Amino acid sequence: MIQSYKRKFKTEEKYDTIVIGSGIGGLTAAAFLSKEGQKVLVLERHYTAGGFTHIFKRNGYEWDVGIHYIGEVQRPNSAIRRMFDYISDGKLQWADMGRVYDRIIIGKEEYEFVKGVENFKENMIGYFPKEKNAINQYVDLIFAVVKTMGSYYSSKALPPFLSRLLGGKMRKKYLEFASKTTDEVLRSITQNESLIKVLTGQYGDYGLPPKQSSFAMHATVVRHYFNGGSFPVGGSSQIVQTIDPVIEKVCGTILINAEVDKILIKKNKVIGVQMKDGRKFYAKNVVSSTGIFNTYEKLIPPAVVKKYKMHEQLKKVNPSVAHACLYIGLKGSPQALQLPKNNLWIYPEKGDHDSIVANYLKDPQAPFPVVYISFPSAKDPSWTDRYPDRSTIDIITLLPFDLVKQWEGTQWKKRGKDYEQLKIEMSDRLLEILYQQLPHLKGKVDHQELSTPLTTQNFVNYKEGEIYGIDHTPERFKQKFLEPRTPIKNFYLTGQDIVSAGIGGAMFSGVVTASAIQGKNLVKKIYKN
Repeated sequence: MIQSYKRKFKTEEKYDTIVIGSGIGGLTAAAFLSKEGQKVLVLERHYTAGGFTHIFKRNGYEWDVGIHYIGEVQRPNSAIRRMFDYISDGKLQWADMGRVYDRIIIGKEEYEFVKGVENFKENMIGYFPKEKNAINQYVDLIFAVVKTMGSYYSSKALPPFLSRLLGGKMRKKYLEFASKTTDEVLRSITQNESLIKVLTGQYGDYGLPPKQSSFAMHATVVRHYFNGGSFPVGGSSQIVQTIDPVIEKVCGTILINAEVDKILIKKNKVIGVQMKDGRKFYAKNVVSSTGIFNTYEKLIPPAVVKKYKMHEQLKKVNPSVAHACLYIGLKGSPQALQLPKNNLWIYPEKGDHDSIVANYLKDPQAPFPVVYISFPSAKDPSWTDRYPDRSTIDIITLLPFDLVKQWEGTQWKKRGKDYEQLKIEMSDRLLEILYQQLPHLKGKVDHQELSTPLTTQNFVNYKEGEIYGIDHTPERFKQKFLEPRTPIKNFYLTGQDIVSAGIGGAMFSGVVTASAIQGKNLVKKIYKN
């Protein structure tokens, strides 16, 4: 059972490993280490565990804040399904979203992304018959990237000596793809602007438009969904609820309302952590799953940061995109309201993704560069039993941190009239886009609230309210310091910053970090079950 730091809880005098942050990277590392017999303490500053996998409830509704769909889990032998089964002891269940997982809407044109590689190709060729060769080439390139991925990420778990010896070779092939932008690669196979715009219609899943994003990141996301999308039965809160017992089995604990003030280091060796109230917990290893900016700027003593030039590392990476999300509650079941299971990606008709984003950053009143609409209540087969005659929708768009920065430091729900006015205007614009797609929902909205980058900063503790850790540019993938080991002995990093965006990337980071701590390849464990 997840316990609160503010109440009486049972703790050990010393732990094998302390994990700071309960996002999926931290939870995965904790679960893998627990299965190796380690006693693990997970410390979460928020009042609910799970990072971007957590939920919140309001006025008889429930929303998932970060999980909108997950790929590959319907294939029992896929790596991600095996990882989920391993860390949840097979307790986490999944619901398939059906034939269509994403619908790309550009102006008045619609394009369906359908599950199954051959089906995907056939569908795309149907939309762009003259681009058959380019579409086939594109799919081949996606698989070529993914084939090199395992070796690149495995190199991050190598001890320093082996990394120097083998690392270069293990990273080389992947970096050939990662060093190019998505736009660069696509333009090498087609000049069709519409096709490029459609094929990059999921760029919101990693936050950067084609001319800025690494093709390796794009390929990872596209491949992840080729076999369709799924949603956790019971909502994304089931992720932490099914992992918690695995950690508890070995006297481990997940503590909420537990904010770490600093990491304790003695003679360049980690010895534990100090909490905001001064209490100390000791452990042989400490893992930070709070992002590289948070870790180096807030948790590591300044003298240590200076000694290892960690601030220089931070200059080589940038926080990823920030967003706004309109959470909507409606009266009526998903069936009665005819809510789809597939997601909608809505784009302006004119311009490529990069120029549309640039226009919006210059003028926030310009059309939203992307609007993503998800229908979680329609995806979860247990929803109607849990919330009869209720439905929910999430509507997401980009919202630069600069637009809300003036209210930084103000209290949640008490940021003033101007901030509330900005939220009302943004909410109205997003609702208008929803009604353009589903006009029958007008008048059915029972509850609505908008989160901004300040909300994300407040609850998930990211520097500028970013959603994907650090930007997935070609430069990012060349940075060797983005790995589990740090110059401080027994201090490790995990989370999407050391692998890549999203659930799959963050999960794999947890395995890579646990492997580095244990000194053995723990990926093999998931294939033994």
